[in-house]
Amino acid sequence: MCHVLLMRMGMSSTRSVWWFLAPVVLLGVQACATKPLPLSQEAFTSAMEVSGIKVDALVGESKVSEAVGLLAKMAEDNPAQKEPWVRMARIHFDAENYGRAIVAADEALQRDSTDLAAKGVRAVSGLRVATQSLAELRDDTNLKGSARADAVSLAKVLRDTLGEDVLVPPVSAEAKHREEEAEARARPRRKIRRAPVAAAPVSVPRQAAPLPVDGDPFSVLK
Repeated sequence: MCHVLLMRMGMSSTRSVWWFLAPVVLLGVQACATKPLPLSQEAFTSAMEVSGIKVDALVGESKVSEAVGLLAKMAEDNPAQKEPWVRMARIHFDAENYGRAIVAADEALQRDSTDLAAKGVRAVSGLRVATQSLAELRDDTNLKGSARADAVSLAKVLRDTLGEDVLVPPVSAEAKHREEEAEARARPRRKIRRAPVAAAPVSVPRQAAPLPVDGDPFSVLK
């Protein structure tokens, strides 16, 4: 009797656990079913071309947010591909949204560290952000005077703001050595002209004068 009761209690507890976990399991199955698999390289290239046409049209209509959303969906569905991030970086750069351009360029470089377009967008965006920040600092500190005095004042403001004594770290000895070697290789080598070697003079042996015969100096004429 007790055995049967325990079995019924176990079945009832199992059913209660199943009814509790069933919604979670179903949600997981649905999530797996709705999330698309990454495309093959050939299929992705074709899809990117079609998406590029749509993105160009949206950017032309000043619908930058929709264009970025379309590219973000492509990047989400194909996380190993760099192309959506490179295009997003260019769109943000053209819209003068340099912070987001840097973020998108970094995402592209994480997937391909040699991409020149992403490097260019990140570098120029960083320079423009730095220039804008320096201009704002200059306006806030009401700098007046020579360029050198303004530069010194700006450096002091940056050190105090960042809490850093050195704003730009010095170049390491190894990096400086590599730079010097590169400069040395880039310099044109001078051609050393050697003087022509003079030929040794050829000595001509002198003919010995004929000796007189029998003491007669005119005997050789006979």
